[in-house]
Amino acid sequence: MRLFIAIALPEEVKERLAGLAGGLPGARWVPPANMHLTLRFVGEIDNGQARDLDDALSLIDGKGFDLVLRGIGAFAESHRLRSLWVGVEPVEPLLRLQAKVEQAVVRAGLPVERRKFKPHVTLARFRSDPPEQKLSDYLAQHGLFRAAPVAVHDFTLFSSFLGSEGAIYSAEAVYPLERSLLSSG
Repeated sequence: MRLFIAIALPEEVKERLAGLAGGLPGARWVPPANMHLTLRFVGEIDNGQARDLDDALSLIDGKGFDLVLRGIGAFAESHRLRSLWVGVEPVEPLLRLQAKVEQAVVRAGLPVERRKFKPHVTLARFRSDPPEQKLSDYLAQHGLFRAAPVAVHDFTLFSSFLGSEGAIYSAEAVYPLERSLLSSG
C-alpha cells in the first residue's frame, strides 16, 4: 500500500489552481482531483504498518487554522526542472501539525524524513525542461498568485495507485483537528 498524509483542498481552490495550467511545453499538469498539500510522503508499506500509522495519526490533536496559498515557484534537481508549485505560507499551526505528523510516522516504526518540509501544492511535473523564455514568461505572469485563506479542520491519510493514466488517490482516513473541543461540548 502506497501512502501519504496531506491536507485536502476545497473544490473551489482546486478549480482556481487548475486555471493556472497551460502555456508550458513539457508540463504534465496535476489533475484538480489530485491537488493537495503533502504533510508527509510515506511510500509503500504493508497492512500492519498502515494500521500502526493510522493508530499514531489518530492521536494527533491540534487547532484548526487557515492556509494561505501564494506565489509560484519550481523545484529543480541537477539544473533540471522537476516540478512547478504554488507556495503555502509556513504559518506556525501548519508547521506544528507537520511536526506532529512526522512524529506519528516515526512512532509507527517508519524512517525519519530527511528532507526539510517546504509547504506547497504541486501544479505540474516535467520530464524535460520547457524553453527558458516560456518558463520566465509563465512565472512573470503568475508569480503574484494569491488565493483566499483556506480553513483547515482536518488532515487525511491517502493511498496512491499508479495507473496508466497517472496516480489515483483515495482517502483512507480523515483525522479531525480540535477533537478536544468537540468531545468536551
